[in-house]
Amino acid sequence: MKTVYAGNCEKTDRSDCSIALTLKESGGIQISLNSKVAVLYGALIRQSCESVLTFFGIDHAELQIDDSGAADYVITARLEACIKQLKKTDRSRLPELLPQNTAGTARDRLRRSRLYLPGNTPKLAINAGLHSGDGIILDLEDSVAPARKDEARILVRNTLRAVNFYGAERMVRINQGERGLMDLDAVVPQHVNVILLPKCESAEQVRVVDSHIQQLRKEHHIEHETWIMPIIESAVGVLRAFEIAGASPNVIALAVGLEDYTADIGAPRTPGGTESFFARSMIVNAAKACGIQAIDSVFSDISDMEALRENVLASKALGFDGMGCIHPRQIRVIHEAFAPTAEELEKAQKIVEAFHMAEEKGLGVVAVGSKMIDPPVVKRALRIVELAKNTAKV
Repeated sequence: MKTVYAGNCEKTDRSDCSIALTLKESGGIQISLNSKVAVLYGALIRQSCESVLTFFGIDHAELQIDDSGAADYVITARLEACIKQLKKTDRSRLPELLPQNTAGTARDRLRRSRLYLPGNTPKLAINAGLHSGDGIILDLEDSVAPARKDEARILVRNTLRAVNFYGAERMVRINQGERGLMDLDAVVPQHVNVILLPKCESAEQVRVVDSHIQQLRKEHHIEHETWIMPIIESAVGVLRAFEIAGASPNVIALAVGLEDYTADIGAPRTPGGTESFFARSMIVNAAKACGIQAIDSVFSDISDMEALRENVLASKALGFDGMGCIHPRQIRVIHEAFAPTAEELEKAQKIVEAFHMAEEKGLGVVAVGSKMIDPPVVKRALRIVELAKNTAKV
């Protein structure tokens, strides 16, 4: 009899559990529960686990649960991960889907900040939306150990259904290749908004992912779009950025990952960013040429807020629309630094006002003072005013 394990039960983590499962030939279902909340919820935990075992056709098993207060969607995800180590099945035991987690997002919505969360760590996801980031990334790639990726995929799937993201865009960074397609099978039917495609080096990679997404949307009757954000992390990817950006109408942004990029070109990352200037400029120009957003890399020092602010201002000056973050405390600084300055806002408001006056008079030309304003300038001005409103500057 083989015993398998899933989950983590640390004294400081009340959001996860550890499960050991052994299938048997007889004896029925035997559950041993060690939980700090057993007095209040022990019966419900047992009942939930029994229903999962029944769902997968398991009549005889020994189940050991060590729990400090994990939510039901976490416990059932961990149990399903154990079952799928022992039994081949295409079935999925899904938690209830929150109504707000079925909503799609706009192609050009604000993406100033996107917070990376390890997909196999439930404590970080439960309240992540309360930090007011524009996007929450449940990561299945670099932050998850290879041996835990299948387990993490089930947890991320459940998280997309059961956790309130409070309006943040729901994103998942998938793995590469066949494992990435398996990730898509799990998360696209759960109404994920954006798929982050890591280490992207060709338009074909985008097209393969896009084709799989469209097939899944059709099969599962997903009406809203599922967007794609390729992450450029190599010299080859940088040189092919334009073709990657234009590979599909569902690509809404290009992101750059500087840790892997600088390793690829053999240069250390420096505070000034000289070694990545070419790559970042290429990403911005490729994105803008295709009419999509450009998203900068993360800033890894979570203790230095002033250095973060300077980095964001430099990013904004290059033309980036947002950047990644690895700690909630970075979100506010990023939003404030990407916000328009008073001078930028005043100029944009004059352009927007002139645009509306020209529209009312039926004029096809917009002028501010003695300067004629082209449509792209008007579009940018409208965007600045919108951005200012969203950062409480209007």
